[in-house]
Amino acid sequence: MVRLGRVLFATAAALGVSLSAVQASELRVGFTLDAMTLDPANHRNRETETIIRNMYDGLVTRDGDMKVVPEIAESYELVSPTVYDFRIRDGITFHDGSPLTAEDVRFTLERLTAEGAMGDGQTSPRKSLLGPVDSVEVRDGNTVRITLSEPWPILPAMLPFQEIVSKAFVEKVGTEGLATQVNGTGPFKLVDWRKGDAIIMERFEGYYGGAPSIEPVGKACVERAIFKIIPESASRVAALLSGDVDIINELPPFSVEQVKNNPGTDVMTVNGTRSFFVAMNMEGELFSNPKVRQAAAHAIDKDLIIDRILGGNAARIEGILSPDAFAASTDLPVYEYDPEKARALLAEAGYPDGVEVTMDTVGAYKDIAEAVASLLTKGGFNTRVAVGEGAQMTQKWRTKGGPKSGDMYFTSWGNGSLDPFDIFTPTHRTNDRGNSAGYSNPEVDRLLDEAAVELDTEKRAALYRKAEQIVNAELPYLYLWVPQDIYGVSKRLKGWRPSADSRINLHDACVD
Repeated sequence: MVRLGRVLFATAAALGVSLSAVQASELRVGFTLDAMTLDPANHRNRETETIIRNMYDGLVTRDGDMKVVPEIAESYELVSPTVYDFRIRDGITFHDGSPLTAEDVRFTLERLTAEGAMGDGQTSPRKSLLGPVDSVEVRDGNTVRITLSEPWPILPAMLPFQEIVSKAFVEKVGTEGLATQVNGTGPFKLVDWRKGDAIIMERFEGYYGGAPSIEPVGKACVERAIFKIIPESASRVAALLSGDVDIINELPPFSVEQVKNNPGTDVMTVNGTRSFFVAMNMEGELFSNPKVRQAAAHAIDKDLIIDRILGGNAARIEGILSPDAFAASTDLPVYEYDPEKARALLAEAGYPDGVEVTMDTVGAYKDIAEAVASLLTKGGFNTRVAVGEGAQMTQKWRTKGGPKSGDMYFTSWGNGSLDPFDIFTPTHRTNDRGNSAGYSNPEVDRLLDEAAVELDTEKRAALYRKAEQIVNAELPYLYLWVPQDIYGVSKRLKGWRPSADSRINLHDACVD
Protein backbone atom coordinates (compact mmCIF):
# COMPACT_ATOMS: atom_id res chain seq x y z
CA MET A 1 0.00 0.00 0.00
CA VAL A 2 3.05 2.31 -0.27
CA ARG A 3 1.91 3.61 -3.66
CA LEU A 4 -1.56 4.38 -2.30
CA GLY A 5 -0.02 6.31 0.58
CA ARG A 6 1.94 8.41 -1.89
CA VAL A 7 -1.20 8.98 -3.94
CA LEU A 8 -3.06 10.19 -0.85
CA PHE A 9 -0.22 12.44 0.25
CA ALA A 10 0.10 13.96 -3.21
CA THR A 11 -3.63 14.46 -3.46
CA ALA A 12 -3.79 16.07 -0.03
CA ALA A 13 -0.95 18.42 -0.90
CA ALA A 14 -2.58 19.38 -4.18
CA LEU A 15 -5.81 20.21 -2.38
CA GLY A 16 -4.07 22.22 0.33
CA VAL A 17 -5.13 20.06 3.29
CA SER A 18 -3.17 18.09 5.83
CA LEU A 19 -2.81 14.33 5.50
CA SER A 20 -4.38 13.80 8.94
CA ALA A 21 -7.48 15.72 7.84
CA VAL A 22 -7.69 13.61 4.72
CA GLN A 23 -7.47 10.40 6.70
CA ALA A 24 -10.15 11.59 9.13
CA SER A 25 -12.79 11.99 6.40
CA GLU A 26 -11.69 9.48 3.81
CA LEU A 27 -13.34 6.24 2.77
CA ARG A 28 -11.43 3.63 0.74
CA VAL A 29 -12.86 0.76 -1.26
CA GLY A 30 -10.76 -2.22 -2.29
CA PHE A 31 -12.29 -2.98 -5.67
CA THR A 32 -11.82 -5.85 -8.09
CA LEU A 33 -11.56 -4.01 -11.41
CA ASP A 34 -10.65 -0.60 -12.72
CA ALA A 35 -13.14 1.40 -14.75
CA MET A 36 -13.00 0.83 -18.49
CA THR A 37 -13.97 4.47 -19.08
CA LEU A 38 -15.60 7.35 -17.21
CA ASP A 39 -18.07 8.02 -20.04
CA PRO A 40 -21.49 6.80 -18.82
CA ALA A 41 -22.61 6.03 -22.37
CA ASN A 42 -19.57 4.11 -23.59
CA HIS A 43 -19.37 0.85 -21.66
CA ARG A 44 -21.23 -2.30 -20.68
CA ASN A 45 -19.48 -3.19 -17.45
CA ARG A 46 -20.90 -3.38 -13.93
CA GLU A 47 -17.65 -2.47 -12.17
CA THR A 48 -17.32 0.61 -14.37
CA GLU A 49 -20.95 1.42 -13.60
CA THR A 50 -20.34 1.16 -9.85
CA ILE A 51 -17.53 3.71 -9.97
CA ILE A 52 -19.29 6.12 -12.33
CA ARG A 53 -22.58 6.08 -10.39
CA ASN A 54 -20.87 7.78 -7.43
CA MET A 55 -20.15 10.81 -9.65
CA TYR A 56 -23.28 10.85 -11.82
CA ASP A 57 -26.98 10.58 -11.00
CA GLY A 58 -29.83 9.25 -13.12
CA LEU A 59 -33.45 10.15 -13.75
CA VAL A 60 -34.39 7.44 -11.27
CA THR A 61 -32.52 5.17 -8.89
CA ARG A 62 -33.20 2.18 -6.64
CA ASP A 63 -33.66 2.30 -2.90
CA GLY A 64 -32.32 -0.31 -0.49
CA ASP A 65 -35.24 -2.62 -1.27
CA MET A 66 -34.59 -2.37 -5.04
CA LYS A 67 -37.66 -0.22 -5.63
CA VAL A 68 -37.33 2.31 -8.47
CA VAL A 69 -37.67 5.85 -7.08
CA PRO A 70 -37.26 9.34 -8.62
CA GLU A 71 -33.82 10.96 -8.41
CA ILE A 72 -33.12 13.73 -10.96
CA ALA A 73 -36.72 13.28 -12.01
CA GLU A 74 -39.20 14.75 -9.56
CA SER A 75 -41.86 12.30 -10.75
CA TYR A 76 -42.82 10.25 -13.78
CA GLU A 77 -45.97 8.76 -15.27
CA LEU A 78 -47.05 6.36 -17.99
CA VAL A 79 -49.15 8.52 -20.31
CA SER A 80 -49.96 5.63 -22.68
CA PRO A 81 -48.50 2.16 -23.35
CA THR A 82 -45.75 3.82 -25.40
CA VAL A 83 -45.31 7.25 -23.75
CA TYR A 84 -43.62 8.18 -20.44
CA ASP A 85 -43.31 11.71 -19.03
CA PHE A 86 -40.52 12.62 -16.57
CA ARG A 87 -40.73 15.91 -14.68
CA ILE A 88 -37.22 17.22 -13.97
CA ARG A 89 -36.35 18.52 -10.50
CA ASP A 90 -35.30 22.17 -10.09
CA GLY A 91 -32.08 23.27 -8.38
CA ILE A 92 -29.70 20.56 -9.56
CA THR A 93 -26.23 21.63 -10.70
CA PHE A 94 -23.36 19.88 -12.40
CA HIS A 95 -19.94 19.76 -10.77
CA ASP A 96 -18.85 22.84 -12.77
CA GLY A 97 -21.74 24.83 -11.26
CA SER A 98 -23.93 24.94 -14.36
CA PRO A 99 -27.62 24.09 -13.87
CA LEU A 100 -29.05 20.79 -15.07
CA THR A 101 -31.97 21.27 -17.45
CA ALA A 102 -34.46 19.09 -19.27
CA GLU A 103 -32.38 19.70 -22.39
CA ASP A 104 -29.43 17.91 -20.75
CA VAL A 105 -31.71 14.95 -20.07
CA ARG A 106 -32.95 14.91 -23.66
CA PHE A 107 -29.38 15.17 -24.97
CA THR A 108 -28.23 12.34 -22.70
CA LEU A 109 -30.98 9.96 -23.77
CA GLU A 110 -30.48 10.73 -27.45
CA ARG A 111 -26.74 10.17 -27.07
CA LEU A 112 -27.56 6.76 -25.62
CA THR A 113 -30.13 5.73 -28.21
CA ALA A 114 -29.53 7.49 -31.54
CA GLU A 115 -27.33 5.88 -34.17
CA GLY A 116 -23.96 7.61 -34.45
CA ALA A 117 -24.73 10.01 -31.59
CA MET A 118 -21.40 9.42 -29.82
CA GLY A 119 -19.54 11.16 -32.65
CA ASP A 120 -17.46 9.85 -35.56
CA GLY A 121 -20.29 7.50 -36.40
CA GLN A 122 -20.10 5.68 -33.04
CA THR A 123 -23.31 4.43 -31.40
CA SER A 124 -23.50 3.90 -27.64
CA PRO A 125 -22.99 0.26 -26.60
CA ARG A 126 -25.78 0.89 -24.10
CA LYS A 127 -28.37 1.53 -26.80
CA SER A 128 -30.01 -1.89 -26.38
CA LEU A 129 -30.53 -1.19 -22.66
CA LEU A 130 -33.17 1.34 -23.65
CA GLY A 131 -34.89 -1.03 -26.05
CA PRO A 132 -37.57 0.57 -28.23
CA VAL A 133 -36.99 4.21 -27.27
CA ASP A 134 -38.04 6.04 -30.44
CA SER A 135 -37.85 9.71 -29.54
CA VAL A 136 -37.12 12.08 -26.66
CA GLU A 137 -38.52 15.61 -26.47
CA VAL A 138 -38.74 18.45 -23.97
CA ARG A 139 -42.26 19.61 -23.10
CA ASP A 140 -43.36 22.53 -20.92
CA GLY A 141 -39.78 23.48 -20.08
CA ASN A 142 -39.02 20.85 -17.43
CA THR A 143 -40.80 17.72 -18.66
CA VAL A 144 -39.05 15.13 -20.79
CA ARG A 145 -41.28 12.85 -22.86
CA ILE A 146 -39.94 9.45 -23.92
CA THR A 147 -41.86 7.81 -26.74
CA LEU A 148 -41.42 4.12 -27.49
CA SER A 149 -41.85 2.43 -30.84
CA GLU A 150 -43.76 -0.36 -29.09
CA PRO A 151 -44.93 -1.12 -25.55
CA TRP A 152 -42.02 -1.89 -23.23
CA PRO A 153 -43.11 -2.47 -19.64
CA ILE A 154 -39.69 -2.27 -18.03
CA LEU A 155 -38.44 1.16 -19.10
CA PRO A 156 -38.36 2.58 -15.53
CA ALA A 157 -36.47 -0.51 -14.34
CA MET A 158 -33.81 0.04 -17.02
CA LEU A 159 -33.24 3.75 -16.28
CA PRO A 160 -31.44 3.71 -12.88
CA PHE A 161 -28.09 3.10 -14.58
CA GLN A 162 -28.41 5.67 -17.36
CA GLU A 163 -26.61 8.70 -15.96
CA ILE A 164 -27.32 12.26 -17.05
CA VAL A 165 -24.48 14.24 -18.63
CA SER A 166 -24.07 17.93 -19.40
CA LYS A 167 -24.77 18.76 -23.04
CA ALA A 168 -22.45 21.76 -22.95
CA PHE A 169 -19.62 19.77 -21.37
CA VAL A 170 -19.88 16.91 -23.86
CA GLU A 171 -19.90 19.36 -26.75
CA LYS A 172 -16.81 21.00 -25.25
CA VAL A 173 -14.64 17.92 -24.55
CA GLY A 174 -16.19 15.37 -26.93
CA THR A 175 -16.52 11.63 -26.43
CA GLU A 176 -12.75 11.28 -26.14
CA GLY A 177 -12.61 13.82 -23.33
CA LEU A 178 -15.55 12.32 -21.49
CA ALA A 179 -13.64 9.05 -21.20
CA THR A 180 -11.32 10.59 -18.60
CA GLN A 181 -13.13 13.73 -17.37
CA VAL A 182 -16.25 13.93 -15.21
CA ASN A 183 -18.85 16.67 -14.90
CA GLY A 184 -21.78 14.94 -13.29
CA THR A 185 -24.45 15.80 -10.75
CA GLY A 186 -23.55 13.02 -8.30
CA PRO A 187 -22.33 13.28 -4.70
CA PHE A 188 -18.62 13.07 -5.61
CA LYS A 189 -16.36 14.88 -8.06
CA LEU A 190 -13.36 13.33 -9.80
CA VAL A 191 -9.96 14.36 -8.44
CA ASP A 192 -7.66 11.90 -10.18
CA TRP A 193 -7.82 8.63 -12.09
CA ARG A 194 -4.58 6.68 -11.82
CA LYS A 195 -5.39 3.87 -14.20
CA GLY A 196 -4.84 0.43 -12.77
CA ASP A 197 -4.24 1.87 -9.30
CA ALA A 198 -6.91 4.19 -7.91
CA ILE A 199 -9.82 6.52 -8.67
CA ILE A 200 -9.87 9.43 -6.24
CA MET A 201 -13.02 11.48 -5.66
CA GLU A 202 -13.95 14.36 -3.37
CA ARG A 203 -17.31 15.44 -1.99
CA PHE A 204 -19.38 17.73 -4.22
CA GLU A 205 -20.37 20.56 -1.90
CA GLY A 206 -23.11 21.71 -4.28
CA TYR A 207 -24.91 18.36 -4.33
CA TYR A 208 -28.69 18.66 -4.30
CA GLY A 209 -29.05 15.70 -1.95
CA GLY A 210 -30.13 12.80 -4.15
CA ALA A 211 -33.43 10.92 -4.16
CA PRO A 212 -35.81 12.50 -1.61
CA SER A 213 -37.16 9.09 -0.59
CA ILE A 214 -33.72 7.75 0.40
CA GLU A 215 -32.65 9.19 3.75
CA PRO A 216 -30.54 11.02 4.66
CA VAL A 217 -30.86 13.64 1.91
CA GLY A 218 -27.85 15.94 1.61
CA LYS A 219 -24.15 16.03 0.81
CA ALA A 220 -21.96 12.95 1.05
CA CYS A 221 -20.83 12.09 4.56
CA VAL A 222 -17.10 11.77 3.79
CA GLU A 223 -14.89 14.38 2.20
CA ARG A 224 -13.03 11.92 0.02
CA ALA A 225 -13.68 8.50 -1.47
CA ILE A 226 -11.14 6.28 -3.18
CA PHE A 227 -11.63 3.15 -5.24
CA LYS A 228 -8.34 1.29 -4.87
CA ILE A 229 -8.02 -1.32 -7.63
CA ILE A 230 -7.02 -4.69 -6.10
CA PRO A 231 -7.88 -7.56 -8.50
CA GLU A 232 -6.53 -10.43 -6.40
CA SER A 233 -8.88 -11.67 -3.68
CA ALA A 234 -6.10 -12.42 -1.18
CA SER A 235 -4.69 -8.93 -1.58
CA ARG A 236 -8.10 -7.31 -1.09
CA VAL A 237 -8.68 -9.31 2.10
CA ALA A 238 -5.22 -8.40 3.39
CA ALA A 239 -5.87 -4.71 2.70
CA LEU A 240 -9.11 -4.88 4.69
CA LEU A 241 -7.59 -6.74 7.62
CA SER A 242 -4.70 -4.27 7.83
CA GLY A 243 -7.04 -1.28 7.79
CA ASP A 244 -5.86 0.05 4.44
CA VAL A 245 -9.40 -0.08 3.01
CA ASP A 246 -12.86 0.16 4.55
CA ILE A 247 -14.91 -1.93 2.10
CA ILE A 248 -13.96 -4.77 -0.22
CA ASN A 249 -16.23 -6.40 -2.77
CA GLU A 250 -16.14 -10.04 -3.90
CA LEU A 251 -15.09 -11.32 -0.48
CA PRO A 252 -14.28 -15.01 -1.05
CA PRO A 253 -16.52 -17.28 1.03
CA PHE A 254 -13.49 -19.09 2.42
CA SER A 255 -12.30 -15.77 3.91
CA VAL A 256 -15.58 -14.99 5.69
CA GLU A 257 -14.58 -16.46 9.06
CA GLN A 258 -11.16 -14.82 8.91
CA VAL A 259 -12.76 -11.40 8.39
CA LYS A 260 -15.42 -12.02 11.06
CA ASN A 261 -12.79 -13.07 13.60
CA ASN A 262 -10.63 -10.02 13.01
CA PRO A 263 -11.34 -7.39 15.73
CA GLY A 264 -11.69 -4.47 13.35
CA THR A 265 -13.68 -6.00 10.50
CA ASP A 266 -16.98 -7.66 9.75
CA VAL A 267 -18.94 -9.23 6.90
CA MET A 268 -22.06 -7.90 5.17
CA THR A 269 -24.17 -9.86 2.68
CA VAL A 270 -27.10 -9.18 0.40
CA ASN A 271 -29.16 -11.44 -1.83
CA GLY A 272 -27.46 -11.20 -5.19
CA THR A 273 -28.86 -10.75 -8.66
CA ARG A 274 -25.85 -12.17 -10.51
CA SER A 275 -26.11 -15.55 -12.23
CA PHE A 276 -22.89 -17.55 -12.59
CA PHE A 277 -22.41 -19.88 -15.52
CA VAL A 278 -19.89 -21.41 -17.89
CA ALA A 279 -20.27 -20.60 -21.56
CA MET A 280 -19.42 -23.48 -23.88
CA ASN A 281 -18.32 -22.35 -27.32
CA MET A 282 -20.99 -23.79 -29.59
CA GLU A 283 -19.23 -22.34 -32.63
CA GLY A 284 -16.35 -24.78 -32.12
CA GLU A 285 -16.34 -28.46 -33.02
CA LEU A 286 -16.23 -29.83 -29.47
CA PHE A 287 -19.18 -28.07 -27.83
CA SER A 288 -21.36 -28.03 -30.92
CA ASN A 289 -22.07 -31.65 -29.91
CA PRO A 290 -24.96 -31.76 -27.40
CA LYS A 291 -23.61 -34.93 -25.77
CA VAL A 292 -20.41 -33.09 -24.87
CA ARG A 293 -22.40 -30.24 -23.30
CA GLN A 294 -24.52 -32.75 -21.36
CA ALA A 295 -21.36 -34.50 -20.20
CA ALA A 296 -19.99 -31.22 -18.84
CA ALA A 297 -23.25 -30.59 -16.97
CA HIS A 298 -23.10 -34.00 -15.27
CA ALA A 299 -19.45 -33.42 -14.31
CA ILE A 300 -20.16 -30.49 -11.98
CA ASP A 301 -21.34 -31.01 -8.41
CA LYS A 302 -23.03 -27.66 -7.85
CA ASP A 303 -24.28 -28.55 -4.38
CA LEU A 304 -20.77 -29.46 -3.25
CA ILE A 305 -19.34 -26.13 -4.36
CA ILE A 306 -22.24 -24.18 -2.86
CA ASP A 307 -21.93 -25.97 0.49
CA ARG A 308 -18.15 -26.35 0.82
CA ILE A 309 -16.75 -23.35 -1.05
CA LEU A 310 -19.56 -20.78 -1.06
CA GLY A 311 -20.49 -21.56 2.53
CA GLY A 312 -24.07 -22.23 1.57
CA ASN A 313 -24.43 -18.61 0.44
CA ALA A 314 -25.93 -19.32 -2.99
CA ALA A 315 -28.93 -20.85 -4.77
CA ARG A 316 -28.34 -23.34 -7.58
CA ILE A 317 -29.95 -22.62 -10.94
CA GLU A 318 -30.86 -24.84 -13.88
CA GLY A 319 -31.45 -21.90 -16.22
CA ILE A 320 -30.17 -18.37 -16.51
CA LEU A 321 -32.68 -16.74 -14.14
CA SER A 322 -32.33 -16.19 -10.42
CA PRO A 323 -35.02 -17.96 -8.37
CA ASP A 324 -36.13 -14.45 -7.32
CA ALA A 325 -36.46 -13.13 -10.88
CA PHE A 326 -39.75 -12.44 -12.59
CA ALA A 327 -40.95 -15.53 -14.52
CA ALA A 328 -38.26 -17.86 -13.17
CA SER A 329 -39.17 -21.50 -13.74
CA THR A 330 -39.43 -23.78 -10.71
CA ASP A 331 -39.62 -27.13 -12.50
CA LEU A 332 -36.63 -27.24 -14.84
CA PRO A 333 -34.96 -30.66 -15.26
CA VAL A 334 -31.83 -31.10 -13.14
CA TYR A 335 -28.52 -32.39 -14.50
CA GLU A 336 -27.43 -34.42 -11.50
CA TYR A 337 -23.77 -34.82 -10.62
CA ASP A 338 -22.59 -38.06 -12.20
CA PRO A 339 -18.94 -38.13 -13.39
CA GLU A 340 -19.28 -41.68 -14.74
CA LYS A 341 -22.21 -40.60 -16.89
CA ALA A 342 -20.14 -37.61 -18.01
CA ARG A 343 -17.35 -39.91 -19.22
CA ALA A 344 -19.84 -42.23 -20.91
CA LEU A 345 -21.42 -39.32 -22.79
CA LEU A 346 -17.97 -38.16 -23.90
CA ALA A 347 -17.26 -41.64 -25.21
CA GLU A 348 -20.56 -41.65 -27.11
CA ALA A 349 -19.56 -38.32 -28.63
CA GLY A 350 -16.31 -39.83 -29.90
CA TYR A 351 -13.98 -38.92 -27.04
CA PRO A 352 -13.40 -42.17 -25.09
CA ASP A 353 -10.14 -40.83 -23.64
CA GLY A 354 -11.62 -37.51 -22.58
CA VAL A 355 -10.74 -34.06 -23.89
CA GLU A 356 -8.34 -31.21 -23.15
CA VAL A 357 -10.02 -27.82 -22.63
CA THR A 358 -9.13 -24.35 -21.40
CA MET A 359 -11.56 -22.38 -19.27
CA ASP A 360 -11.10 -18.61 -19.36
CA THR A 361 -12.01 -16.33 -16.47
CA VAL A 362 -11.00 -13.08 -14.77
CA GLY A 363 -8.81 -12.76 -11.69
CA ALA A 364 -11.67 -12.24 -9.23
CA TYR A 365 -13.14 -15.63 -10.19
CA LYS A 366 -9.89 -17.59 -10.35
CA ASP A 367 -10.36 -19.62 -7.16
CA ILE A 368 -13.92 -20.73 -7.82
CA ALA A 369 -13.14 -21.40 -11.49
CA GLU A 370 -10.36 -23.74 -10.44
CA ALA A 371 -12.80 -25.66 -8.23
CA VAL A 372 -15.16 -26.07 -11.18
CA ALA A 373 -12.23 -27.09 -13.37
CA SER A 374 -11.19 -29.84 -10.94
CA LEU A 375 -14.68 -31.35 -11.10
CA LEU A 376 -14.73 -31.14 -14.90
CA THR A 377 -11.38 -32.93 -14.95
CA LYS A 378 -12.80 -35.81 -12.93
CA GLY A 379 -15.60 -36.05 -15.49
CA GLY A 380 -13.25 -36.41 -18.44
CA PHE A 381 -12.61 -32.74 -19.27
CA ASN A 382 -8.93 -32.14 -18.49
CA THR A 383 -9.43 -28.45 -17.74
CA ARG A 384 -6.84 -25.71 -17.47
CA VAL A 385 -7.91 -22.30 -16.09
CA ALA A 386 -6.59 -19.25 -17.93
CA VAL A 387 -6.93 -15.87 -16.20
CA GLY A 388 -7.22 -12.70 -18.26
CA GLU A 389 -8.16 -9.05 -17.85
CA GLY A 390 -11.84 -8.09 -17.99
CA ALA A 391 -11.46 -6.09 -21.22
CA GLN A 392 -9.58 -8.98 -22.82
CA MET A 393 -12.32 -11.45 -21.87
CA THR A 394 -15.03 -9.11 -23.12
CA GLN A 395 -13.26 -8.75 -26.46
CA LYS A 396 -12.73 -12.50 -26.76
CA TRP A 397 -16.15 -13.73 -25.63
CA ARG A 398 -18.65 -10.88 -25.82
CA THR A 399 -17.99 -9.03 -29.04
CA LYS A 400 -21.51 -8.76 -30.42
CA GLY A 401 -21.85 -11.25 -33.26
CA GLY A 402 -18.10 -11.87 -33.22
CA PRO A 403 -16.48 -15.31 -33.48
CA LYS A 404 -15.57 -17.14 -30.27
CA SER A 405 -11.99 -18.38 -30.04
CA GLY A 406 -11.95 -20.27 -26.73
CA ASP A 407 -13.35 -23.48 -25.27
CA MET A 408 -15.14 -22.41 -22.08
CA TYR A 409 -15.67 -19.17 -20.20
CA PHE A 410 -16.45 -19.06 -16.47
CA THR A 411 -18.28 -15.79 -15.93
CA SER A 412 -21.44 -14.15 -14.63
CA TRP A 413 -24.13 -11.68 -15.61
CA GLY A 414 -25.85 -9.24 -13.29
CA ASN A 415 -29.60 -8.69 -13.41
CA GLY A 416 -30.29 -5.71 -11.19
CA SER A 417 -33.81 -5.31 -12.54
CA LEU A 418 -34.63 -8.98 -11.77
CA ASP A 419 -36.39 -9.00 -15.13
CA PRO A 420 -35.48 -11.60 -17.79
CA PHE A 421 -35.07 -8.93 -20.44
CA ASP A 422 -31.93 -7.72 -18.69
CA ILE A 423 -30.20 -11.13 -18.58
CA PHE A 424 -32.01 -13.76 -20.66
CA THR A 425 -32.10 -11.73 -23.87
CA PRO A 426 -28.45 -10.57 -23.97
CA THR A 427 -27.02 -13.99 -23.12
CA HIS A 428 -29.26 -16.18 -25.32
CA ARG A 429 -30.60 -14.18 -28.23
CA THR A 430 -28.72 -14.80 -31.49
CA ASN A 431 -25.63 -12.57 -31.77
CA ASP A 432 -26.64 -10.47 -28.77
CA ARG A 433 -24.05 -8.63 -26.69
CA GLY A 434 -23.67 -11.23 -23.91
CA ASN A 435 -24.10 -14.40 -25.96
CA SER A 436 -20.70 -15.85 -25.05
CA ALA A 437 -21.71 -19.35 -26.11
CA GLY A 438 -22.55 -18.37 -29.68
CA TYR A 439 -25.99 -19.91 -29.16
CA SER A 440 -28.69 -19.48 -31.79
CA ASN A 441 -32.26 -20.76 -31.78
CA PRO A 442 -34.94 -18.93 -33.83
CA GLU A 443 -37.72 -20.15 -31.53
CA VAL A 444 -35.94 -18.77 -28.47
CA ASP A 445 -35.35 -15.50 -30.31
CA ARG A 446 -39.07 -15.30 -31.10
CA LEU A 447 -40.11 -15.98 -27.51
CA LEU A 448 -37.68 -13.41 -26.10
CA ASP A 449 -38.78 -10.77 -28.60
CA GLU A 450 -42.47 -11.34 -27.88
CA ALA A 451 -41.94 -11.27 -24.12
CA ALA A 452 -40.08 -7.95 -24.33
CA VAL A 453 -43.21 -6.10 -25.50
CA GLU A 454 -45.99 -8.13 -23.88
CA LEU A 455 -47.93 -5.99 -21.39
CA ASP A 456 -49.97 -8.86 -19.94
CA THR A 457 -47.90 -10.08 -16.98
CA GLU A 458 -49.07 -13.71 -17.07
CA LYS A 459 -48.57 -14.06 -20.83
CA ARG A 460 -45.14 -12.47 -20.54
CA ALA A 461 -44.10 -14.87 -17.80
CA ALA A 462 -45.30 -17.86 -19.84
CA LEU A 463 -43.15 -16.81 -22.80
CA TYR A 464 -40.02 -16.61 -20.67
CA ARG A 465 -40.73 -19.95 -18.99
CA LYS A 466 -41.13 -21.67 -22.34
CA ALA A 467 -37.83 -20.19 -23.51
CA GLU A 468 -36.11 -21.36 -20.32
CA GLN A 469 -37.36 -24.91 -20.87
CA ILE A 470 -35.77 -24.89 -24.33
CA VAL A 471 -32.38 -23.61 -23.23
CA ASN A 472 -32.32 -25.99 -20.27
CA ALA A 473 -32.61 -28.84 -22.78
CA GLU A 474 -30.14 -27.45 -25.33
CA LEU A 475 -27.65 -26.37 -22.66
CA PRO A 476 -25.49 -23.69 -24.27
CA TYR A 477 -24.26 -22.84 -20.78
CA LEU A 478 -23.54 -24.70 -17.59
CA TYR A 479 -25.97 -22.86 -15.32
CA LEU A 480 -24.43 -22.82 -11.85
CA TRP A 481 -25.72 -20.58 -9.03
CA VAL A 482 -26.78 -17.14 -7.86
CA PRO A 483 -24.64 -16.27 -4.84
CA GLN A 484 -25.16 -13.73 -2.16
CA ASP A 485 -22.91 -10.73 -2.64
CA ILE A 486 -20.41 -10.79 0.21
CA TYR A 487 -18.53 -7.70 1.36
CA GLY A 488 -15.82 -7.26 3.93
CA VAL A 489 -16.15 -4.01 5.88
CA SER A 490 -14.30 -2.08 8.53
CA LYS A 491 -16.12 -1.66 11.83
CA ARG A 492 -15.42 2.06 11.57
CA LEU A 493 -17.80 2.18 8.60
CA LYS A 494 -21.27 3.55 9.35
CA GLY A 495 -24.41 4.26 7.33
CA TRP A 496 -23.64 1.94 4.44
CA ARG A 497 -25.29 -1.28 3.36
CA PRO A 498 -24.75 -3.36 0.24
CA SER A 499 -27.21 -3.30 -2.62
CA ALA A 500 -28.51 -6.30 -4.55
CA ASP A 501 -27.58 -4.60 -7.83
CA SER A 502 -23.91 -4.63 -6.74
CA ARG A 503 -23.74 -0.85 -6.62
CA ILE A 504 -21.42 0.50 -3.94
CA ASN A 505 -23.21 3.74 -3.16
CA LEU A 506 -20.92 5.87 -1.00
CA HIS A 507 -23.26 8.86 -0.60
CA ASP A 508 -24.46 7.82 2.87
CA ALA A 509 -21.29 6.03 4.01
CA CYS A 510 -19.42 7.50 6.98
CA VAL A 511 -16.23 6.49 8.79
CA ASP A 512 -15.43 7.06 12.46
